[in-house]
Amino acid sequence: MGMKIRRGDTVVVISGKEKGKRGEVERVIPKKNRVVVTGVNVRTRHARPTQQNQEGLFTFAAPMDASNVMLVDPDSGDPTRVGYRFTDSGQKVRVAKRSGKDVD
Repeated sequence: MGMKIRRGDTVVVISGKEKGKRGEVERVIPKKNRVVVTGVNVRTRHARPTQQNQEGLFTFAAPMDASNVMLVDPDSGDPTRVGYRFTDSGQKVRVAKRSGKDVD
């Protein structure tokens, strides 16, 4: 089954040390069931200093498990579960369980 969170979605972290933070999904890794959220789970790496990077430090958002994030309801802004429904034309759309509004 595919993931219910897609790139560009606004999510809130529901568990772990980053609990409560919000961010936009930057990348989705379905094979490992992981997502990368901007500004959340930020790591620092050390590398040899170069002309472009004098300090030799660079930061990046590391992947986190998709079960640790929930989609933000477009209506109320609260975390919500995601369901699916089919339109009259047969198109499958995501639905926020909390408000019943379409996410897509």
